[in-house]
Amino acid sequence: MSSSLISSRSAPAKATELHAKASPDFAAKLAETKALLSRAATDFQPLTQASSLGAEDVVITHIINRLRLDIPVFVLETGALHTETLALLERTQAHSRTPVTVYRPVQEAVIQFVRHKGQNAIYQSIDLRKECCGIRKMEPLARALTGKKAWVTGLRQEQSAARAEVLLHDESEVASKGLHKFNPLAQWTWGDVWHYIATNQVDYNPLHDQFFPSIGCAPCTRAISLGEEFRAGRWWWEDEAAKECGLHVKK
Repeated sequence: MSSSLISSRSAPAKATELHAKASPDFAAKLAETKALLSRAATDFQPLTQASSLGAEDVVITHIINRLRLDIPVFVLETGALHTETLALLERTQAHSRTPVTVYRPVQEAVIQFVRHKGQNAIYQSIDLRKECCGIRKMEPLARALTGKKAWVTGLRQEQSAARAEVLLHDESEVASKGLHKFNPLAQWTWGDVWHYIATNQVDYNPLHDQFFPSIGCAPCTRAISLGEEFRAGRWWWEDEAAKECGLHVKK
């Protein structure tokens, strides 16, 4: 047996090979997603897509580009992202029709946090981890959403118990922030997401091939094992109920 054949058989399967399996009603879900994004782009300007460059978000950006919708994208470059994520960000900016804007934390705030709390402070307490998220993610998010009427996210009901009731069109923050939130993949399964990626040859983060279903900052993300929950690799040292950075937490 040739060495090349042995090598090909021992190579790990790609995420597209492992997960791509469309639901029986996938075509209807896709049509609903396209219709929702088209309505949002028409009736809720100005709006923007928040992208972590995870599997869900690259699907949404691909649909926005394919439909030529007026929905710009923003990415929070926290200063602690994986090399693979940064490389995908560059490729996305290079090839996306719709603009992709990067928001970064205030550098002095990051320096002060590290100086006074330490670079590994996030592992010491939930409060310190959330303080880091506040500096690296929440403050830049506030800037990204300033002046917007709506935003688009990749939240899905299947991702966690905390997200089980995610709505396609969430109006819960209109009164407090004046913001509508659209979650066009709310009812998609993980198999649906990867079916779309595989079918349309969408560029994705190679960390997904290494069993990272949910990808955030490098110090806060690990691969998961068979049988673990979808978001088990995020802030794995914390209690399950605390596993949100604040971006999608309702007061």
